[in-house]
Amino acid sequence: MIRLGLVGVGKIARDQHVPALSKSADFVLTATASRQGTVDGVAGYASVEEMLAARPDIQAVSLCTPPGGRFEQAMVAIRAGKDLMLEKPPAATVSEVEALAQEARKHGTVLFTTWHSREAAEVDAARDWLASRRIDAVRIRWMENIRQWHPGQDWILAAGGFGVFDPGINALSIATRILPEALTVLDAELEVPSNRVSPIAASIRFRTGDAPGDVRLDFLQTGRQTWDIEVDTDAGMLRLGMGGSILELPGQPPVSGADEEYARLYKRFAELVRTRQSDVDLRPLLFVADSFMIATRHLVAPFDF
Repeated sequence: MIRLGLVGVGKIARDQHVPALSKSADFVLTATASRQGTVDGVAGYASVEEMLAARPDIQAVSLCTPPGGRFEQAMVAIRAGKDLMLEKPPAATVSEVEALAQEARKHGTVLFTTWHSREAAEVDAARDWLASRRIDAVRIRWMENIRQWHPGQDWILAAGGFGVFDPGINALSIATRILPEALTVLDAELEVPSNRVSPIAASIRFRTGDAPGDVRLDFLQTGRQTWDIEVDTDAGMLRLGMGGSILELPGQPPVSGADEEYARLYKRFAELVRTRQSDVDLRPLLFVADSFMIATRHLVAPFDF
């Protein structure tokens, strides 16, 4: 069993990481570091520095804090010789991830930038089906209620919080996994509340090969939540629904599988640790960075939780 320290005991850690670790055959949760949260029965410390000083036997660290400010915590873990897994998005900027990858190579540690939605039940099947098809068009709709899924999380609409791209990058991680050719951003429109910094909605046009694509992200969706990707091909339309958990292919009934995203992430991390390989994929983050770089910004009504 690999002894692991969990940094950041917030909503995503409680909802996903801790349950996955409790069932893992590869990791034992040895300690946590958080300014506020703790996990019952596990030693808790106030910072990653304090945790690693008190528990030098920790072999790997899983970092679940918000992307803004995560860079220095990640550097501490790498320079202490710990293998490192990063919750998505891996950092606040592309250059931060590149610096972390360079530092990991220097210290001989493993770095894993995770994209949990790629581990959704039907993503691999979608990728395999599309591999031999001509792509004609792509539509991505990722629309959810910020008040339901991110209650009171002001950081997400602050600088470095990504705004609606925090969930939207999940869609982009799937798209960059299943589409055979690279995605190129053409233009973007961002809707930014007048009392916030990061967007609450976005529309992006892109191209993959010769095929057009468009993305619509919205943090104010009520009622049915929408996490869908549709791909028009020469063999008909593929639809991935509910975040990649339901696959619809032409002439076939929908298929779906169990939600094991974080269990699969930790299994993958264990493989990387044991084979001493890193897995750093920047494509979803680059799509977001390009969108911010060329976007037209529109001020919209103020938002408060």
